[in-house]
Amino acid sequence: MIEETLASLVERFNRRAAATPAVREELGTLRRTIEVHVTDAGQYAVDLRDGQLRNLRTGPAEHADLTIVTDEATFHGLVRREIGPMKALVTRRLRIDGSLEDKLLFRKLLS
Repeated sequence: MIEETLASLVERFNRRAAATPAVREELGTLRRTIEVHVTDAGQYAVDLRDGQLRNLRTGPAEHADLTIVTDEATFHGLVRREIGPMKALVTRRLRIDGSLEDKLLFRKLLS
């Protein structure tokens, strides 16, 4: 179920990026590898290239620029917007490892 949800998020993000010139312009030159570690459901990785998320795969990233760590319940709560990222961070149900710029990228991925 996590993999299908991630695939749906990737698709939604890519549609939004393709339809929004400002997003394309802001993310177009970024090259990042993002790892999503769902502690009770596995690890996944995806690459941000040319303003699009690509190559969603199961397993840890060889080198992640941004690592998102959470449990399955919090992951689904974030996706469904039942819990906000700030609340999840403050309550330690979510951890984001990476540069400040990459941490701010996380918000764009969820929108």
